[in-house]
Amino acid sequence: MTAQNEKEMSENRNNPDGDVRMAEHARHRSSLPILIMSVLFVTATFLTWYFTWFGRELSDADVSNYLSDEKQPRHVQHALLQIQQRLERQDPSARQWYPRILELAANPEPEFRLTAAWAMGFDNKADEFHQTLLKVLHDNEPLVRRNAALALVRFNDPSGRNELLATLRAYPVTAPADGIVSSTLKEGSPVSRGTLLARINRADNAMAEVRSPLPGRINRISTADGATVGSGNTILTIDSDAGSVWEALRGLALIGVAQDLPEVERYVHGVDSLPDKIKGQAALTAKAIQSREPKTSQKRP
Repeated sequence: MTAQNEKEMSENRNNPDGDVRMAEHARHRSSLPILIMSVLFVTATFLTWYFTWFGRELSDADVSNYLSDEKQPRHVQHALLQIQQRLERQDPSARQWYPRILELAANPEPEFRLTAAWAMGFDNKADEFHQTLLKVLHDNEPLVRRNAALALVRFNDPSGRNELLATLRAYPVTAPADGIVSSTLKEGSPVSRGTLLARINRADNAMAEVRSPLPGRINRISTADGATVGSGNTILTIDSDAGSVWEALRGLALIGVAQDLPEVERYVHGVDSLPDKIKGQAALTAKAIQSREPKTSQKRP
């Protein structure tokens, strides 16, 4: 023990306040690593949020780099949303990325296709977008088709009308293979896109998964747990989520025709647990469709 330490201990024995100061000093030293770790954790969390936040403004170089970064799907989506915002502002700089958007509209990754389809609707003067959307309207993913249909409405093109009507109806989910169904979900269960709906136990003991292609709620279960199903047979149906129904109704307000009214008016009276804004939009859509119908000429006696 050094003379300095002996002196401090002697002073502390004769001065109770010294013990308190030493205890506080030791406590502060022991809590310092915890404080540092807390700061690092908060900083890392902030940086993660900042660099994945879609609202963060990107430079032209960033947009180009993000559009090419297919290993990071969120980067591609972030760039597409930034381009969409520029299109809304009628910023001509967005045109430099049109060829890449057309490529992404045909990309094997569904997330790229559905975001590209949505973005293309914000330049309804671009013929290359119009023609591409007509192709995307036949995509095998329902959400991609729906975005294409909504984007075509901006071109005043009713080609996606049937897809918007399909959004208002229960969507059938079919079995990808023959086998025995295994599922614990119930009618009325909420589902997200990608939710595991069922498994199909095939004859070769291989298992095929059935996942939800869209968000919504299970409307009806057609094939019960333990039942045998054939490839292509309907397992269950899904009602669209409120956001999809609302967008479809808005689109039909512009391109809907008289024969669409029964489907639209079903929502005027309220469907399940959908919010009141759906009933309000359905009423506006029905009124808009009716206003476009030609007046029936009255015959005079």
